[in-house]
Amino acid sequence: MTAWFQSWGASYEWSWFWATIIGIFVIALPLLLAVAMIIYAERKIWAAVALRRGPNVVGPWGLLQSFADGLKVFLKETIIPTSANKGLFLIAPIVTFTVALIVWAVVPFAPGVVLADVNVGLLYILAASSLGVYGVIVAGWASNSKYPFFSALRAAAQMVSYEVSIGFVLITVVLYANTFNLSEIVLAQKGNILGFFNGFGFNPLLFPMWVVFLISSMAETFRTPFDLVEAESELVAGHQTEYSSMSFALFWLGEYANVILMCALNAILFWGGWLPPIDWAPLYYIPGILWLLAKMCFFFFVFGWVKATVPRYRYDQLMRLGWKIFLPLSLVFVVLVSGWLMLTRYGAPS
Repeated sequence: MTAWFQSWGASYEWSWFWATIIGIFVIALPLLLAVAMIIYAERKIWAAVALRRGPNVVGPWGLLQSFADGLKVFLKETIIPTSANKGLFLIAPIVTFTVALIVWAVVPFAPGVVLADVNVGLLYILAASSLGVYGVIVAGWASNSKYPFFSALRAAAQMVSYEVSIGFVLITVVLYANTFNLSEIVLAQKGNILGFFNGFGFNPLLFPMWVVFLISSMAETFRTPFDLVEAESELVAGHQTEYSSMSFALFWLGEYANVILMCALNAILFWGGWLPPIDWAPLYYIPGILWLLAKMCFFFFVFGWVKATVPRYRYDQLMRLGWKIFLPLSLVFVVLVSGWLMLTRYGAPS
C-alpha cells in the first residue's frame, strides 16, 4: 500500500504513514465487529448446552443483540465513586482496551498480511500482553474499595502465574521454529510431521505443550474455570465492581479481544496458522485467511464449551495448577525438546 501511495506522487514518509493508519483501521474495526459477534456466538453456545434458545429477538436470529447491548451501555451514565482517584479510575479501562488492541499489530492473517512483520513478534506479544496487569491493578486500587482491590491482587497473581508457564511453552515453539517471527513460525510448520501434516500440534513433543498453552490461555484471560476475578463471593465483578457504562464495556471489549487473540495464537503457534491441516496441494486453493479464521472459530467454540460445562476452580487449586504442575511440566519439555533437537538437528555430541 505504501508503493500505491507513492505511485500517486506522495513521499515515502507520508505514504508509509497513511498505509499504516489504513492498516490499523483494517485490523481494529473488524476486530471490534468480531467481538460483538463472538459475544453473540458464545451466548448461543451456552444456550445450546443448556437446551435454551439464546438471543433470538433483536434482528434476524438475534444477530443484533450485541449491538443493542452496546447501545444500552453507551447511553448509560458513567458513575465515578466520590472517594475514587478519578484520573486513574478512568485510565484503567483505557489501558486494558488499548493493550488488547496493540498486540494485533504483529499477528499474521495470511502470507504478507500483517501490519508489522517484525523479527521479534512473539516477544512483542509477551511484552504487550503483560502490560494488561496494570489495567487490572489500577482499576482495583483507584476504586478505593476493598473488594475490587483484593480481587485486583488476586487477578494480578493469576496473570503472572500463568504467564510464566506460557513463556516456557513458547520457548519450545521457538526452539523448533528457530525464530521469533510469527510468519516464519507458521512457515516452519509446513510438512512438519512426516512431511504431510502442517502444525507443531501434531508433534508428540509439542502436543502436551499445546494443551498447557490452551489451558493457560484460559487462565490468562479469566475464563471459566479460572474466572476467580468474577467470583468474588459470587456477588460482585472483581476489579470492575465500581465501573459502569462505557468504562465497564471497555473491560469487556478488552477481555474478548484477548480471547480472540489467544484463539489466534493457538492456531498460529501450534496448528499451522493460515496453512491447511494437511500439506496437500488442492487445499492451498482455499485462501489462507479462511483457514486461520476456521481454526480460531474452533478454539473459540472450545472456550465457550468449557465455560458452559466445567465447574469453577478454587483459588488454591488455580495456583497449584500453575506453579506445581504447569511450570515443572513446561520446564521438563524445554529440556526434552532442546535435547531432541540437539540430537536430530545438530547431531549427537562427539
